This record gives sequence, structure tokens and C-alpha cells, in this order.
Amino acid sequence: MKDSLDIQFISDVMCPWCVVGLGNLNKALEQLSDTVDTTLTFQPFELNPKMPAEGQNLNEHITEKYGINKEQSDQNRVMIQARGKEVDFDFDFNFTPESRMRNSFDAHRLLHWAQLEGKQAELKMALFKAHFTHNQDISDYQTLANLAASVNLDPAAAKGILENNHFADEVRQQEQIWQQNGITSVPTVIINNAYAISGGQPAEVFKSAIEEVLEKQKAEKQKAEQLV
Repeated sequence: MKDSLDIQFISDVMCPWCVVGLGNLNKALEQLSDTVDTTLTFQPFELNPKMPAEGQNLNEHITEKYGINKEQSDQNRVMIQARGKEVDFDFDFNFTPESRMRNSFDAHRLLHWAQLEGKQAELKMALFKAHFTHNQDISDYQTLANLAASVNLDPAAAKGILENNHFADEVRQQEQIWQQNGITSVPTVIINNAYAISGGQPAEVFKSAIEEVLEKQKAEKQKAEQLV
């Protein structure tokens, strides 16, 4: 019998390290697929909740937020691009002078709906590729509806959800829950509500953490059975 694994992946679609982290987490899960049944849920987190609707130039945003110069920013991008290639993801197009940071709240609303429809993982990856690979505006309702259609979700239903502000309260409540539990950076991966890993870690780190959690839970279960 396989072990059950519940993973909450807290992230923002504006976060390149979330792409890296997800790619390596998926590698780890693939290596454990013979022994583990996994439920993976994507939880919302906004790196820039006050980002205006029109977004902001990426270079300008990084300079203002992190206080680094263009050379340092370029070095960071080279590193992220290299890490992206390790998980077969292309960041190249996003890192251009025209690249913009976007408001991601509506994307999180659509991801909440996609979870209910059983298409959350597919939409999450479609959003990552739209923003980081194709430089699309994923705060735009029509773009979001098109991305929904690309993963076999109803685009008209997606447009209606966005235009009528559906799931706004639910997303804000989820964000608050994670903030109240001390989550201040993404990606953060919560394994079986017992172990948290932060950052775009290598696959080996995720695999080791999962195995450690499962061993601890197995030992606790055996101990409890001995006491009965």
C-alpha cells in the first residue's frame, strides 16, 4: 500500500523561484511515485498585492524593491535562467527590457476555480509559461480566459468568474491564513501539515524531506498502535 502525501504549494505566478521549486518538487515526486500517492494543491500568495493594474517595468520594480543595480539584477537573471533550464523551463523571453511585473490576484482567483474543476496544476503551469516564457499580461481577463481554455476549462465561465469578482473573498482568506502561520516568502512547500520547505530547492532536498516526514509519521503510528 502506498503512503498518502498531502502537499500545499504556496506560491505566486509572478515568482520565478516558484517555477524552479515546482519543477524540482515534481522531479522528487516522480522518483517516489511507486511508493507515494500525492495530492498537490496550489495556495495563493501575492508578492506585490499593491501592484497597479497596469503593472510595472520589471527592471524598475526589482531596483525599487530590492535595492540592487542593473548588473546585479542581470546576474540574478542569468542564474534563474540556468536553474530554469534544469527543470526544462524557458525564462528567456520574460527577461527583456519590455518585461513587466503584473498584479496576480485575478490569476489566483482563477486558480481557485481551477482547483474545484480538477485543473489547477495544468492552469498553474499555463500561467507560468504565459508570463515568464511568452511575456503575456496575465492580469488581463481575456488572456486569462484563453489560458483557461488551453487547459480545457470553459473560457466563458472563466470570464464570468473574473468579471463578477468570484472567489475574491476565498483567495484573500487563504492568503491571510498562510500569513498568520508565518509564511513570508515563496515558494513554501508544506508536507502533510508537518514539514515546511522554503525556496526553489533541488529535487534531492524535496525527496529527502518527504521521506523524512513519512518515516516520522510511520514511527508515530507504530508507537500509537503499541499503546492500544
